[in-house]
Amino acid sequence: MLTLRYILIYSLLMTAVVVASNVLVQYPLSGELAGIQLGDLLTYGAFTYPVAFLITDLTNRQFGPSMARKVVFLGFVVGIALSFWTSMPRIAVASGTAYLIGQLLDISVFNRLRRQSWWQAPLAGSMAGSMLDTALFFSLAFAASFAFIGPNDAFAIESAPILGIFAVEAPRWISWAIGDLCVKILVGLVLLLPYGALMNTLKPMGPATQAR
Repeated sequence: MLTLRYILIYSLLMTAVVVASNVLVQYPLSGELAGIQLGDLLTYGAFTYPVAFLITDLTNRQFGPSMARKVVFLGFVVGIALSFWTSMPRIAVASGTAYLIGQLLDISVFNRLRRQSWWQAPLAGSMAGSMLDTALFFSLAFAASFAFIGPNDAFAIESAPILGIFAVEAPRWISWAIGDLCVKILVGLVLLLPYGALMNTLKPMGPATQAR
């Protein structure tokens, strides 16, 4: 019963993060910083999505990779189904594909490093998952070569200086992808704090979790 309760909590949290991120990724930041238009650099989804890796890693630590995959798949099914109601279909497809592959990579990397120092597994897993997730999501969601999935966001494909500062211009979604990955890395580092704080509370359960 206790295990079921934890899994339900993790699954609900994962669903909430996926749906929120799919909505927020459609909204670029407003304003500017040092003359750089933040809308050319970031969307709000970059700040919420890394929490999905924290949820996956906590599940993996406590119950092992098999249970972590179940939470990921449940979050995928429910989150993406809801995302078709709250975001563009192409965003939902891109998000679902990137989420599933990125999270499964995170689980694999985490499990290989789970017996190392406490921070190595969650950091390496989230970094690897974030890089793959970002590349897949922004390509599928906005690149012209994947237009068969659905219509492009006109603002996303407008040309703009890369990161708002370099002379080379590219579709705005490329700057979003670079900025998104940078924020994911920073947020991933910050999320090591709650992961470390919860280690003593969320004790590993079962033979597959006998590690740090």
